Amino acid sequence: MVARWFNTAGPCEPIKNYMLPAAARLPEVPALVERESYFVVHAPRQTGKTTALRALASDLTAGGHYAAVVLSLETGRAWGDDVGAATRAVLDRARSAARANLPPDLRPPEWPDASAGGLMSAALTAWAQACPRPLVLFLDEIDALTGRTLISVLSQLRDGYQDRPGYFPASVALCGLRDVREYKAASGGDSGRLGTASPFNIKLTSLRLGDFTLDEVRALYAQHTEEVGQEFTAEASECAFELTAGQPWLVNALAHEMVSRMRVPVTQPITADHVEIAKERLIRARETHLDSLVDKLREPPVRRVMEVVLAGGETVLSPFADDLLYVRDLRLIAQDSPARVANPIYREIIPRVLTDTMLDLVSGFPSPHSFVRRDGRFDVTALLTRFAEFWRNNEEILTAPEPYRESTPHLTLMGYLDRAVNGDGVVDREYGVGRGRVDLLLRWFYPGPDGARAVQREAFELKTRRPGDADPVPGGLSQLDAYLDRLGLPTGYLVVFDQRPGAAEDVDEPLTNATSPAGRSVTVARI
Repeated sequence: MVARWFNTAGPCEPIKNYMLPAAARLPEVPALVERESYFVVHAPRQTGKTTALRALASDLTAGGHYAAVVLSLETGRAWGDDVGAATRAVLDRARSAARANLPPDLRPPEWPDASAGGLMSAALTAWAQACPRPLVLFLDEIDALTGRTLISVLSQLRDGYQDRPGYFPASVALCGLRDVREYKAASGGDSGRLGTASPFNIKLTSLRLGDFTLDEVRALYAQHTEEVGQEFTAEASECAFELTAGQPWLVNALAHEMVSRMRVPVTQPITADHVEIAKERLIRARETHLDSLVDKLREPPVRRVMEVVLAGGETVLSPFADDLLYVRDLRLIAQDSPARVANPIYREIIPRVLTDTMLDLVSGFPSPHSFVRRDGRFDVTALLTRFAEFWRNNEEILTAPEPYRESTPHLTLMGYLDRAVNGDGVVDREYGVGRGRVDLLLRWFYPGPDGARAVQREAFELKTRRPGDADPVPGGLSQLDAYLDRLGLPTGYLVVFDQRPGAAEDVDEPLTNATSPAGRSVTVARI
């Protein structure tokens, strides 16, 4: 028998893929169905939502009391505001899904003739009347519908709700990327047309499919151990959880990278070092899930939030409350405060996504390993000196068209450092709202005097000075002291991007020495 594998594409199947019990991830659903509730399930793509919904539908139908099926609304996307065409496409797909997942007596009858605006309601009424069991529908990919089509579908569901269960589905779940909170989120802003602030105000509750816990990561990886005998060490599982914060696709992708691509021999245990290597390979390969961040980062609500987060700014995000909720629903940032990028892998990939194209448009960025000393250590002073020149030569080009202008200086330095390191080291990033700075830790790996691998650690504090701001160096030195205390390092680098007009002309030497409040000798780079 062929061993199961870690799945990174499409819904999981128990006989083929390592997976957690899908229905257990949404344990509230059976009780909601029993109460004939209409509700919302939301989660980002590739978090196991469709897998869980299919398992729940199968269990409910197998129990003998309900006819439950997952219906994807994706086929309606292509038809935009053509309500009739979009509805017919969705109903065609519904018939196929019922044929594949329900016994003949539970499948829908021929769809009745009806106007475009009432076709969905008429079809669901006919199905509910013909079905010998209460009908339960999980409407997946609700986000695929927009504008008039979405308004029409939601209105028909809301209108038919009062006729359940005999003449309309007994329970309906809208399943998509985000919660259906308000009309503007659903249709673009004309709240008067529906006459209510919510397009689905019959919902009883909203369920959010969560990320994996550490115990769930261990349990998932243990299935591979049980099946083929290859152990994931405790440190490996903990490292995977720390890097992913339990994001399901990332958890599976790391394991898939190690088992199927790196092909760690089954006779060897998988260690935390293997996990770190797999993380770097995933980031460099820009797998589909990671590359899709590009599209999300271009969306105005995402940009408004992420620009503040990436700059480590002290800006209050309350004016962007709806944007913040949306970005949290996408799980680009953590679910609790303060606002910060959701996990270390996203923290690394987002700056690379934003700077790769930008750096390709300018000259003067470093070739790989151009700052390596003869003893194998990394020459940070040389890098900062060269970067100061690079920034002066290209600042106008880099910042003028860039939508992430507030965070461009920090992102550019990160991208510059990534290119210089080129996979032979790791740049750990810490940034988030309220920090007032960005912290970087370079871990550079090189052969030590005895030939064994050694690690050089260098800490950077990044700050920006804008017109009207006080000199950030005194406060930055105190913040750098706290960062160095946490890392156990004796010295570090404070990098200040001075955005005041003409400030660069007043700098004779970009790098100077300073003494921190704790008595450390610190290199200050004014750029």
